[in-house]
Amino acid sequence: MSARTARTRLLAATTVALAALALTACDNGKGVRDEGPSAASNSSSQPTGSTADGGTTAKPAGETGGSTAAPKSTTTPGTTTAGTSGGSGSAGKNGGGTTATRNPACNGANTKTTATKVSRPLNHLLLTVTNTGAKNCDLTGYPIARFGEAQSVPPVAESTHPQAVVTLAPGESGYAGVLLSAADGSGGNGYTAKTLVVGFAKGSSATPALPAKGVYVDDKLTVTYWQQRLDDALAY
Repeated sequence: MSARTARTRLLAATTVALAALALTACDNGKGVRDEGPSAASNSSSQPTGSTADGGTTAKPAGETGGSTAAPKSTTTPGTTTAGTSGGSGSAGKNGGGTTATRNPACNGANTKTTATKVSRPLNHLLLTVTNTGAKNCDLTGYPIARFGEAQSVPPVAESTHPQAVVTLAPGESGYAGVLLSAADGSGGNGYTAKTLVVGFAKGSSATPALPAKGVYVDDKLTVTYWQQRLDDALAY
């Protein structure tokens, strides 16, 4: 064999060996070419609803714009909201500050009224109203007292307003005091009255008798509200 022939064979053998090595590098040994990790396996799956850059996580269903859904009402069917009443409330006050009543009004038709001059306090008259009916009656307000031929009635002392309605059972009495004139003589326009008419908040009036000589009154004339107790009526 000539030297040229030997070189040619050696070159051919070397080429074959290099080709075999190249095929071995490209083959994974299973007859399938390994082209590296697939695009699907190379990228991790992202949560549904996330953005492309992975910076925002999808929110749970029901949340929008960062605000939570409104809570459900806890009110059960058939209940009323707080502050409302299912029934009628207790009696309050009527217009003008008069306390609401539950019984018929005491007046000249179902009571007897007397007027008594007292020695203490000075210059005071005591009005007594007694229930002559068969049912309770409410004695509200104050006596609308007209002495003699007076064109006006005396004012009431607001400080004597009772805390509760004066209710008279049959046979019971209520009271009011009358300051007839100033004890120190400071009053003016005085005169002697021999008749008296007492009006009530509702209903007919009464005409109690005055002492035979009458009573002296001046412009200090004042009445109290009707009271449950006699002492309260004469405390003013």
